[in-house]
Amino acid sequence: MALKEVHLLLGGPQGAGVETSASVLTASLAGLGYGIMSDREYYSNIVGRHSYVHFTISATSFPRSLTYPVELVGAMDAESVLTHFHEVAPGGALIYDAGVEKTKISQVISMEPEVRERVEARFKEYGLEPTVGNAAKIVEEKLNAHAVPLDFRRILDDARQKLWVSSVEVQRYRNSILLGAAAAVLGVDPEVIRDGLSVRFKGNQKVVDANMVVVGLAMESIPKEVRGLAKLDEPKLDVEEMISASGNDVIGMAKIVGGVRYQSYYPITPASDESVFIEAHQAVSVEGKPVGSIVVFQTEDELAAINSAIGAALTGVRAATATSGPGFSLMAEGLGWAGHNEVPLLITFYQRGGPSTGQPTRGEQADLLFSLFASHGEFPRIVIASGDIEEAFYDTLKALNWAEGFQVPVIHLVDKYMANVISAMRMPDPSKVKVNRGKLILKASGPMKRFDLSDPVSPRPAIGSGAITWYTGDEHNEWGHISEDPMNRVKMYDKRMKKLEIMDQEIPVEERAVYYGDDNADFLLVGWGFVKGAALDALEELKQEGYRGAYLHLKVFSPFPSKYVADILSKFDPKRIIDVEHNYLGQAAKVIEMNTGFKISRFILKYTGRPMYRMELKEAVKRILEGKSVREVLTYGE
Repeated sequence: MALKEVHLLLGGPQGAGVETSASVLTASLAGLGYGIMSDREYYSNIVGRHSYVHFTISATSFPRSLTYPVELVGAMDAESVLTHFHEVAPGGALIYDAGVEKTKISQVISMEPEVRERVEARFKEYGLEPTVGNAAKIVEEKLNAHAVPLDFRRILDDARQKLWVSSVEVQRYRNSILLGAAAAVLGVDPEVIRDGLSVRFKGNQKVVDANMVVVGLAMESIPKEVRGLAKLDEPKLDVEEMISASGNDVIGMAKIVGGVRYQSYYPITPASDESVFIEAHQAVSVEGKPVGSIVVFQTEDELAAINSAIGAALTGVRAATATSGPGFSLMAEGLGWAGHNEVPLLITFYQRGGPSTGQPTRGEQADLLFSLFASHGEFPRIVIASGDIEEAFYDTLKALNWAEGFQVPVIHLVDKYMANVISAMRMPDPSKVKVNRGKLILKASGPMKRFDLSDPVSPRPAIGSGAITWYTGDEHNEWGHISEDPMNRVKMYDKRMKKLEIMDQEIPVEERAVYYGDDNADFLLVGWGFVKGAALDALEELKQEGYRGAYLHLKVFSPFPSKYVADILSKFDPKRIIDVEHNYLGQAAKVIEMNTGFKISRFILKYTGRPMYRMELKEAVKRILEGKSVREVLTYGE
């Protein structure tokens, strides 16, 4: 029977091509019209440590979350088998390299001690020694699934003879064995994989053909009883055109479409890929005609990155920078200067595990409070958070408009999950967000009151426009000259802070918080960012079990939609309001309390660095609603 939704996991050592296989499979299935979402989890090293990609594939919708167990675990090495064998669904398959069948856990030197202890404990439950062969035995006898050893060496040797390449060169195509295995289990035509390879290796037909030889040999090696065991139903997505892209790519696209002409950055995970994407597409054309280009500048550090973006913004171009937690820490001084001098600037902030270097390649949502209060003193800012990559596209366009319209720095919060997730999405429609340059003046002459007190949002002459203006880090008067006069201080301070009221009035409340659910819901989840998808999917599954819930998705934290949020919270029993976040403190709940006085007392939190999975969130909600807990800390995921 064809399935409406399928889940896969492909694993192998970092640098062995697992990510490439995932991008090819994503493009292949999206090309057929399926909704697909894939998350890559990896260690912060270049080569060798365990890496895997986790997929949700749907015939009826764009997936919003990930869950376990999976219909296929495809393993390139022993560590992937030992780490993930227990996650195979009944009737599913573990496909692995027969050459590692006798490998013992003691021989897997790259496995962290803590992971090793957990794996050994699993095997102890079954009374078996932790080896790859015994993992396969458990899959077959205890999980009622298929364990399929493939002779990777033979497949590559056959490919080498067909391709007339060396034994060293053919190893480049080893990851395509997983592609063939996935295609066989999904029951798709191998030519579908060729389409995905053609996208990934555009213009290099030789590489495409070589990979297809390996894909074909791998598919032929899969036993008949396993072929098509996770066959998907025919795609039924109601969409004419879609793209598959990562969060980094989508935000980069939005900046290009939104008119950014200067992007600065200092290399940092997971933000750097956005700037790399923009640099690869920096020549801007409209209807095929060149209209300009984007300067992408890699600076010597993050303070230089924000300061150079400030300088670009002062000349009248749309300017942005992108960073992660440690980089944003260094940007704090420049952020204060921008706020003080009313500089429109977009900072895309990719949250990752902290503090300090923390977990460079893992996700978190622990920088919300930091974003709201970073830098010394008080000044208005906008802090917006996106819940999925489609939101991220439109939020980027809005953020650019808000920065220039209100002349404030805008901090756009996303996270590692969104950065690295590759998803299919509807083709975005930029016309939904019209460009607003605010009170920018590109042609003027003579001295101008850059900080005219007659309006909190003053006319903004660009440097080079012919206007004479002054900027300083000290307090200034209307002309921009330094002034320590107490009455002037109050006037200038009030002028800047008045923007908070204006933004609160002019930014529609429906763009700052979104309520998902029926009016008769009897419990409420409150969250933000990447929690959105898991929360909405968990609510759908809970509804099938008789639970009627809703989700309040917070998007703009400054200016906070206080009245709207307070009104929604007042409709629910406080014991049935649950805060859901990727941090320890429940930071959004603290922002709610600060702005509304309402104190949330139930929490579901995760701070392992791994995404929040649908099944663990659903079970945690049930435990809280049944009165078994008031605080759930989720830990699933390797």
